[in-house]
Amino acid sequence: METNGTKKGVNPITKLFRKVSQKIGKVVGSSWTFMGACLFVFVWFISGPLFDYSNTWQLVINTSTTIVTFLMVFLLQNTQNRDTKAVHLKLDELIAVNEDARNLLLDAEDEMDDEEMEEVDRAFRESRSS
Repeated sequence: METNGTKKGVNPITKLFRKVSQKIGKVVGSSWTFMGACLFVFVWFISGPLFDYSNTWQLVINTSTTIVTFLMVFLLQNTQNRDTKAVHLKLDELIAVNEDARNLLLDAEDEMDDEEMEEVDRAFRESRSS
């Protein structure tokens, strides 16, 4: 299935984005990054009097936070989608090998609408309480 170290049919851009987003996600989720962001805001805040609280001074924080937020939405959504898919695959594997499991739930996230999922959830809650 592999050709030159890459899986057949995998778009190299997609592969690169996945690797980069995973690495950035780990870095951004660290306490050091949070402290760095706090330091940036603190430096910006105390520099206010130096710049007479000008529009440019305000624009620096507004623009930088908007850009970071915009980019992080896509990165975090990609990471969350991958994590969710991995959990679903693992659960599907467990359901598939358990002979007592109801296989109708294997693709619940794709096949069932919200009302059907709520109905199954109610049935599970009722079976737990009895």
